[in-house]
Amino acid sequence: MATKALTDDQTVELLDLTRHVDSVELKMTVAESEQRSALLALGIDPLEAQIRQVFFLDTPDLALNGAGVVVRARRVQNKGDDSVVKLRPVDPEALPREFRASPAFGIEVDAMPGGFVCSGTMKRVLPRADVKDAMTGDRRVRKLFSKEQRAFYNAYAPEGVGLDDLTVLGPVFVLKLKQVPRELGRRLVAELWLYPDDSRILELSSKCAPAEAFQVAAELRGYLTARGIDTNAEQETKTKRALEFFTR
Repeated sequence: MATKALTDDQTVELLDLTRHVDSVELKMTVAESEQRSALLALGIDPLEAQIRQVFFLDTPDLALNGAGVVVRARRVQNKGDDSVVKLRPVDPEALPREFRASPAFGIEVDAMPGGFVCSGTMKRVLPRADVKDAMTGDRRVRKLFSKEQRAFYNAYAPEGVGLDDLTVLGPVFVLKLKQVPRELGRRLVAELWLYPDDSRILELSSKCAPAEAFQVAAELRGYLTARGIDTNAEQETKTKRALEFFTR
């Protein structure tokens, strides 16, 4: 099923959002039946990819997801661990100044064929490899999150749901590879998410400054189309797939 183009009202809304965010990430997912051919067309070698292990945290009935809050912890090969508290959708102008002023906080628009969403993210690079211990119950989950992250979480999470009350949903193994195709002239990122039921999501993405979003979107679309990749395919969401799988 093909995705619908943005309406005129959506285009105006997206243009307005780009004036208030820090970055724009243009992304699309490739139909599972076309993933192998897409990787070949882009010259991507999976053996060059970085391995990641992603854990989501929520209640069994996905109360956080229902409130627009995403809590995630991640282990990254040869890089270390990190944690994220994200709110989406978000109105950039309605966010408290204390969050916007933090160096650990960023506002980004994720734009994909047929839609977009604005999110606010508080991130922490962990000083030690603590995620594994926290996910197996040997360390308190809240210790993975900074004081700023906990304040951000408390501001938007459902009342009475603490970080230590959350259930571990995961892991999902991810292969991530970055390249700068000569014809495109900017970084293109491929992420292959491998779910425990052997299903996969292949996402292609590129970040850019808000002011150049529409130009870069056209260039990226042209580059992918020229390599036989369907940019109008029905889109899937990595986080949604993970949450649904682990709470069945």
